[in-house]
Amino acid sequence: QVQLVESGGGLVQAGGSLRLSCAVSGSTFVINGIGWYRQAPGKQRELVATIRRGGSTNYADSVKGRFTIFRDNAWTTVYLQMNNLKTEDTAVYYCHAVGQGYWGQGTQVTVSL
Repeated sequence: QVQLVESGGGLVQAGGSLRLSCAVSGSTFVINGIGWYRQAPGKQRELVATIRRGGSTNYADSVKGRFTIFRDNAWTTVYLQMNNLKTEDTAVYYCHAVGQGYWGQGTQVTVSL
């Protein structure tokens, strides 16, 4: 069992920054990677970024150069640093254990003009 709890969402103006955190607990040794996903109203959930156990990262084209995913060495927290936020980044952001059925409850990010 793996538990994932997101935090750090909120309301920010366009051009601003937020840092999301995903607290990871439980059987972390089974985790191959953690991904951040987002779902905007009326849209499908989409991948934002992933980080693998070996440290490799992957980003959606829409966030490259603006978002950074990183983690602590113990895999207790995975972060998503979001800079130069745009209104189209507004969504509920979720973390997910890659390849496994564990999801967090989500945290709302709202970017205003």
